[in-house]
Amino acid sequence: MNSFLKKTLPNWIGLFTLVLISINGFAQKSDAELTQEIKDFQTEQDHHFTNKKTSPLPRKERRNFEGHHFYSIDLTYIVEAQFNKIVAEDTIELMTSSDNIKLYRPYATLTFKIGGVACELTAFQSMRLREIDEYKNYLLLPFRDATSGTTSYGGGRYLDLEIPSANTITLNFNLAYNPYCAYTSGYNCTVPPKENTLTLAIKAGLKVPAAH
Repeated sequence: MNSFLKKTLPNWIGLFTLVLISINGFAQKSDAELTQEIKDFQTEQDHHFTNKKTSPLPRKERRNFEGHHFYSIDLTYIVEAQFNKIVAEDTIELMTSSDNIKLYRPYATLTFKIGGVACELTAFQSMRLREIDEYKNYLLLPFRDATSGTTSYGGGRYLDLEIPSANTITLNFNLAYNPYCAYTSGYNCTVPPKENTLTLAIKAGLKVPAAH
């Protein structure tokens, strides 16, 4: 993918396939298998940033990249959520890190509990990507939580999802990752809307990059 396309396509596309490999089938696997898949995801994240063909970083920054910082793996941050599809096909504008907008459809509300705390987030479908067969079943779950701006990136983190066939979906926050603009300039990253802010701390997934 050339540099222009890397900066104009949503930055989560480059990571989506490797994230979904880890997401699918979580409910059917042992703790050891889940832990290993999260470790594989972490390894793939580092490889994505050091490989010149996939990295969002320019050459100098890529050479200086020493790997991501992750929270300790914690399987309590793998939860089953109710997937409540939103019937009305509204189009909304979400702001980006460069003060532009991107068009999304609020696709479903996801309700779940972590540590007994009731949570709700909205998953969004890109109006641009829904027209592309390869990406039409993809959803983006951008969120902030009580760690945002301290131990995790202040601009929020993402989870990638695939539209389920049932009315439940597995959310694995150990796979939460940062938008590219957490690391370097030149990207147009979707900012989580205010309503996608959790009051509890999600101490799982990627931490804030060292320079931020």
